[in-house]
Amino acid sequence: MSGLPAPRLRLEELTKRFGTHHAVEAVTLDLEAGEFFCLLGPSGCGKSTLLRMIAGFERPTAGRILLGEADLTALPPHRRPVNMMFQSYALFPHMSVAGNIGYGLKGLGRAAAANRVADLLRLVRLDGFGDRRPDTLSGGQRQRVALARALAREPQLLLLDEPLGALDRGLREETQGELRAVQRRLGTAFIVVTHDPEEAMMLADRIGVMEGGRLIQVGPPAELYRRPASRFVAGLLGDVNLIPGRLGAGGPGGAREVETAYGAVRGVAAGTLETGAAVVVAVRPEDLVLGTEGLPVVIADSVFLGDRLRRTLRLPDGTTLRASGRPTEAGQALGSVSHAGFAAEAAVILPA
Repeated sequence: MSGLPAPRLRLEELTKRFGTHHAVEAVTLDLEAGEFFCLLGPSGCGKSTLLRMIAGFERPTAGRILLGEADLTALPPHRRPVNMMFQSYALFPHMSVAGNIGYGLKGLGRAAAANRVADLLRLVRLDGFGDRRPDTLSGGQRQRVALARALAREPQLLLLDEPLGALDRGLREETQGELRAVQRRLGTAFIVVTHDPEEAMMLADRIGVMEGGRLIQVGPPAELYRRPASRFVAGLLGDVNLIPGRLGAGGPGGAREVETAYGAVRGVAAGTLETGAAVVVAVRPEDLVLGTEGLPVVIADSVFLGDRLRRTLRLPDGTTLRASGRPTEAGQALGSVSHAGFAAEAAVILPA
């Protein structure tokens, strides 16, 4: 396997229109060598179209695709040092596992190709499976065969479109770890398209969130989870409480006060927001704490989930909040009155 460093990928104002439909609009992105990057968003947001443009299966309407010093924008797929792995895996049923992996290696010569296939079988933990047919393998094993085949010609960049979508939940979680381990061992840059935020957070060094054809926020998983730039990103990355109000003055440590219908709370503003603006305070359930201070609530429901206790809290106007804590935490009875508070640094103030 090649030890040469892979060049950096840069997308410049990449745009794709189908008639009047703007599938991808002015996406600019830098991908570092060896980075595991996830494109995350709902169906129809443009993430697969963006991936297909990088692979060469779609021609951009505008913009450029650069890999190191090479401009790939007008090159056909077979002339790009890029490979793509599809959700269907598209394995040849009449070929063995080794035949599938080595299909694109005919120019290497028989001995070199056999050695390469053997290396890849070890990489994806399928030693001894070379003579098997794809229909005798489990879904996770077929996924690993497809991954090995995609890596066979040592692409500088590997693109994966919903690669784990066909697997059941348990197998998908196991295979996520294997995919991440392979990427770390190789150091090849991966771009994965997924609609599953948990998968993106588990796999990625950085996540790019897409909405309506635009790349709206890019950052490490923890940054996007804790400091979303919009209500859309906050809701996409996990369960969140959104408390409406009006933005007040600043406070210590950069915190701002928000006047809500239930009392004043404090949080950290995302971006520049004017005093008096309509906002929402975004708070994750695990950051809500029951006690003697905060918003007045009634405990409406409590569910034991093994590693956590999930509570539904009702505000005076009937609006509900969700709180999540350790089962060992002391809990009040259903119907009892309490207060739900949170630290200012755990809350993000977003435009309404």
